[in-house]
Amino acid sequence: MSEKKDKAKKKDKEVKDQVEEVLDNAIDEVDENGENKEEQPEGKENELTQEERLKEDLQKEKDKFLRLFAEFENYKRRTSKERLELFKTANQEVMTAMLPILDDFDRALNELKKSGDENLLKGIELIHNKLKETLKAKGLERMNVEQGEDFDSEIHEAITQVPAPSDDLKGKIVDVVEPGYKLGERIIRFPKVVTGK
Repeated sequence: MSEKKDKAKKKDKEVKDQVEEVLDNAIDEVDENGENKEEQPEGKENELTQEERLKEDLQKEKDKFLRLFAEFENYKRRTSKERLELFKTANQEVMTAMLPILDDFDRALNELKKSGDENLLKGIELIHNKLKETLKAKGLERMNVEQGEDFDSEIHEAITQVPAPSDDLKGKIVDVVEPGYKLGERIIRFPKVVTGK
């Protein structure tokens, strides 16, 4: 991460140096042209032409400077946007890696409820809730998908179709095999469902 910061600082410095160099060249050129004008006595027409030429040169240098400055501003905006995207992506990878652990916790809780050991169940529930709340604080949100909802291919992943147990479940979700999760507004894992046909 620090290497990227160093590279970004280096690029910023290079662009700043280019801007300063263009300005210095423009100032030097104006100074040289001004000295030449004093050294060479010319007629009024030549002085006006010389003055107009200097104004044109100065205008060209101003344009170069403004373009370079605008390019630098765009560069700053682009790098800050890329940096934010990098943070989001890094967070997404960690969250995606944690999802199977959450699934394992859910399975373990279901099995412990069947065993009837209340103390063990309570301890595992505390750890499970702490993990869920920590991930929720970082932006992870479980998608609520229930039996009987309409199947939407944009937000659900159908793993199989089974004959609908009743007519009202045709084309709808019959069972949720694996829950889906969102990170902010983005779905990082689609819920895996069984649909009725």
